[in-house]
Amino acid sequence: MSKMPWRRSRPAERPSASTSASEAAERAHLLDSHPQVVHADIEQMDSETRQMYRDARTAAIETREQEAREKRTREFVVRAPFQLGFVITLGVLAALLFGAMISELTTIIMYVVGALFIALGLDPVVRWLERKGIRRPLGIGIVFGTFMLAVAGIIAIVVPMLSNQIAQLVRSAPSYFIGISSEPWFHDLKDRFKQFVDFDALLKTGHDFVGKPENWAQVVGGVWQAGMGIANGLTAAIIVLILSLYFLASLQAIKRGFYTLVPRSGRAKVMDITEQVTKSVGGYVNGMVILALINAVLGFIMMTIVGVPFAGLVAVGVFFLALIPLVGSLMATVLVAAVALFNSPGAALAAGIYYLIYMQIEAYLLTPRIMNRVVSVPGSLVVIGALAGGTLLGLMGALISIPVTAMVLMIVKQVWVPRQELH
Repeated sequence: MSKMPWRRSRPAERPSASTSASEAAERAHLLDSHPQVVHADIEQMDSETRQMYRDARTAAIETREQEAREKRTREFVVRAPFQLGFVITLGVLAALLFGAMISELTTIIMYVVGALFIALGLDPVVRWLERKGIRRPLGIGIVFGTFMLAVAGIIAIVVPMLSNQIAQLVRSAPSYFIGISSEPWFHDLKDRFKQFVDFDALLKTGHDFVGKPENWAQVVGGVWQAGMGIANGLTAAIIVLILSLYFLASLQAIKRGFYTLVPRSGRAKVMDITEQVTKSVGGYVNGMVILALINAVLGFIMMTIVGVPFAGLVAVGVFFLALIPLVGSLMATVLVAAVALFNSPGAALAAGIYYLIYMQIEAYLLTPRIMNRVVSVPGSLVVIGALAGGTLLGLMGALISIPVTAMVLMIVKQVWVPRQELH
C-alpha cells in the first residue's frame, strides 16, 4: 500500500510590512486630502516655522508607517490597585488646586486674553508690511505706534466731550423729568394705564432722586470708589497695552515654543489648526472693531440730525455695545431709543426705524463682506457660545465666544470628522 504524502498545512498569510506601510500611507493620504482638511499656508510663516512644519509633516508619515508595521496592542492590567487609587486621588487634588488658582487669577487671565486679542488683531497688518519689504521690528513699531496714536487721539477727543456731557446730564436731568410730565404722549399713557401704575408717583420719585447730588455719588459708588475705578481702569489699560506689544513682538516665537511642546509626529496637524485659528481671530478682531466703529459713527450722525440728547456719550456706549456679538446692535438700538424718548416720541421712533434699517444692512451687506472670510459659525452656535461665554467670563467671554466656537468647529471638522469617515 502506497503511503499518501504528508502535507503540512500552512498558516494564514499575514500582510507584509510593505503592505502595512502602503496601507498607512494610503490612510494618511485620505486624511490629508479630506475636503474638510485645510493645511496651513507655509508662505505666511517665517523660515524657522516653515522648516519646523515640513519636518513635522515628514515625521507624521514616518510614524504612521512604523505603527502600521508594528501594530502593537497594549493591554491594560491593574497590578497595584491601591497605588493606582492613591495616584488618582493626588490627581484630583491637584486639579482642585489648579482650579482654585485659576479662579484667583481671573483678572490676570483677562489681561492676557485681551492683550492676545489686540496682538492677533494687529499681526495681519504687520505681516502685510513684511510682504511690502519692511522688516518685522520696524513694522511692529509702525503699527503699534499708529495704534497708540489712534487711541490717544480718540481719548483726547472723546474724554472732554464725555465729561462735558456728563456734567450737562447731571445739571439738566431734573428738567427732563419735568418736561416729560408736560408731554401729550405721557398724559395719554397715564390715562390709559392709570389704574395699574401711578405714573405721577414714579415721576416724582425719579425727579427727587436725580435732583439730589448725593444720589449721583451713590450711583457711581461714591467719589472715592469712582476715582479708584478710573485708576484701576487706566492701570489695566496700560498693562494690556504693554502685554499686547510683547505678544506682537514675540508672536512667532511664542507659537514655535508651543509647537515644540507637541510630539513631533502630531505637530503638523497642531500647526495647521493653530495657524488657521490665529489668522481667523486676527481677522475677527479687526472686523468687529470696524463694524462697531461704523455703527457708532453713523449712529452719532443720525442722533445729531434727529436731536437725540448727549449724542456723543451715547455713541461711545453704542461702540462698546456693538462689539458684543449678535445682541450688541439690538442693545444699542434700545439704548438710543430710550435716550431719544427724553427728547420726543418722534425722535425715539426715528432712531428705532434707523436702527432697524441699519441692522438689515449690517447683516446682509457689511458683515458678509467683512466677517465671513475669517469666521463662519452657524447662528444657533453663535447664540449658545455668546451665552456660555458671557456666563463664564462676562463681557470678555461674550467677545471671544465666536472665535472660540469657530476654533472648536474647525477642530471637529478637520480632525474628528475625517477620522470617523475612515472607520
